[in-house]
Amino acid sequence: MPTLDTFFERVQLPSMSEVAHALIRTLNDDNATVETVRDIIAKDPALSAKLLRLANSAQFGLPRGVSNLDDAISMVGMSKVRTLSLGTCLNDSFPAIPGLDRKEFWKNSMACAGYAQWLAGSLGVDAQQAWLTGMMLRLGELLIAQADPAHLQDIEKLPHFPGGRWEREKELVGYTEGQITAELARRWNFPMQMVQALQRSSDPITDQAFSRLGAILNLAGILADSEAQGHEVLDTLPEDVVKVLMLDKEWMHSHFPAADSFVDITAL
Repeated sequence: MPTLDTFFERVQLPSMSEVAHALIRTLNDDNATVETVRDIIAKDPALSAKLLRLANSAQFGLPRGVSNLDDAISMVGMSKVRTLSLGTCLNDSFPAIPGLDRKEFWKNSMACAGYAQWLAGSLGVDAQQAWLTGMMLRLGELLIAQADPAHLQDIEKLPHFPGGRWEREKELVGYTEGQITAELARRWNFPMQMVQALQRSSDPITDQAFSRLGAILNLAGILADSEAQGHEVLDTLPEDVVKVLMLDKEWMHSHFPAADSFVDITAL
């Protein structure tokens, strides 16, 4: 099996903007202030405009409109603003891939992010970090498509059963999208907790070192792929992962979020 280093020799590493790198550094900085995040975002007028549009969208239900970054951060919250901004930067960093429905790809990624945030919030895990890590999970597939375009059709073939994409990627490439994204995140200097969670997302139980966030990503990815099944999908989740996270199935059923409660990536 080829190593990840060999795989990355065959792809062009996506370019993250200086604004994105600056935002990533704040993820590791407990002393980052609202003013710090605002000043970083303000350096990119296009990003600022998108963020204000998102803050004024119906999903947030704010009592009044916001017209500047200070108001957006104050009313939406710094963590949410920061992760939404990084999500936008990720979207802008990757070109369209022939044969892959870009809208559906990012819609699925946003669903994964939303479910990861929902699960993390109930477990006392950093919900905004879970959102961003969930948003990143499928980025590895974009790199697979770049390195081996012929594999994309096999990976995306119908039907799409939950977790099936990971199995196809492992068989065709030797690595899952999460493992490839983990290496990308490492090279982009994302926090190690996020790197480890991505590495273990497809099989969080059998790995030597357990990652709670990795287990959350596993369930979030399955839920995103099974979005059309509604509440029924909760009963198909891997019991070992649900158990190790000590999730309450009754709570999950009563609090299961509607798909339209997640921010629509098309707004980005």
